[in-house]
Amino acid sequence: MASKVQILLFIGLLEFWGESSGILENDGLKHYMRGGVPGKYPSFDLMPHPVPFNLYDPFRYNAGASREKLDKSLLAEINNGRAAQLGIMGLLSAAKGLNVPGLSSLPHPTYAGEIMAPFSASDKALPYVESMLNVDPLAVVAGLKR
Repeated sequence: MASKVQILLFIGLLEFWGESSGILENDGLKHYMRGGVPGKYPSFDLMPHPVPFNLYDPFRYNAGASREKLDKSLLAEINNGRAAQLGIMGLLSAAKGLNVPGLSSLPHPTYAGEIMAPFSASDKALPYVESMLNVDPLAVVAGLKR
């Protein structure tokens, strides 16, 4: 449970840092909704606590690379990410007992829990989790269709 909270807090910190207009302006950037470049993330140089690396190119491997090489690397990264997403969803589907060609024959245990639920009954100590678990999502969707 503590690891889930830690992950959520870290992602919240990254979201706050990336969405704060003052931080973006100090780094010479604009928010993507105000004409900035989507995916451009501010550096951590202005953070009160020193962070030695930035998210993109922390060891400065691409500092002298040509634009063509960077574009080719970006395309490869996007394609690898897409392939990884398909692979993860295939493994999750096979773990739930669905017939996935190539994965169904592997010896893996089936998972009886809810794969897409970030919180379960073991996380009831967290605020609002118990009330979230008591909501019927199909009833909520049916109520929205009125």
